Amino acid sequence: MKRARTTRAAAILLGPFFVLFTLAMVLPIGYAVWLSLFTEKQSGLGFGGTETVFSGLDNYTAALGDRAFREGFGVLLGYCLFYIPLLLVGALALALLLDSTLARARRFFQLALFLPHAVPGIIAALIWVYLYTPQLSPVVSAMESGGIGFDFFSPEGALPSVVNIALWEWLGYNMVIFYAALQAIDRSVLEAATVDGAGAWRTAIAIKVPLIRASVVMVALFTVIGSLQLFTEPLILNKGTGSAVTSTWTPNMYAYTAAFERNDYGLAAAASILLALTAALLSFVVTRFTGRKGKKA
Repeated sequence: MKRARTTRAAAILLGPFFVLFTLAMVLPIGYAVWLSLFTEKQSGLGFGGTETVFSGLDNYTAALGDRAFREGFGVLLGYCLFYIPLLLVGALALALLLDSTLARARRFFQLALFLPHAVPGIIAALIWVYLYTPQLSPVVSAMESGGIGFDFFSPEGALPSVVNIALWEWLGYNMVIFYAALQAIDRSVLEAATVDGAGAWRTAIAIKVPLIRASVVMVALFTVIGSLQLFTEPLILNKGTGSAVTSTWTPNMYAYTAAFERNDYGLAAAASILLALTAALLSFVVTRFTGRKGKKA
């Protein structure tokens, strides 16, 4: 009787979650998979109506065979190699600095560093487009007056420009996560390290960082997933700036262009599914890699 009540209570409490999960996740993914298996073709010489026909894996083959789609993954690879280490190291360094005894006005700096995350991504991208634009930006003018010439919209500058916007948005947010984890460390452990003669640098690297390893892994995992969904920042840079960022610069932008500019929803769905599978694979790799390192430690 008691076990039946426990099961019933668990079903009642978990029921709303599974209903929302099904409506918001399972059904959209299922519809995308179904949509990716069909394509629209025009009858006759193009003057007739369109009909939806089953195409199997043709949309997946078309996406993988498209050079623009493959190059989008190359851009993502460069973005991840640039962005993820800078974000993790920068956020961790700031959190360690705020957690140190030398830090002053911790609340002020936490708020100041977190505020950029409160700015919506579109607004943040628009602000930085202004700051990147010659003849408008005080930043570019100051760089030119100092003899530094750099085109943020050039093929060489596009990727660093996007990385900079993303860092500005997410550095403070992840710093808060690391700082909260550092605050949860037992202070007696740190006091024991000090008594044993460990300096501030040794305590931070050898004691604090290993103790918040779970938070570092979580942030790394979410950052990998978020990086693969890169869309807003390059989309804004692509609009009316003369930037080297094209409409298919990332896989997400490729899917968006296929759906809303070319009206090829089957191709867009196939591209989205391939991107989701890539994210799932990388998440698995990151989890297994960090799990093995944790066991060795």
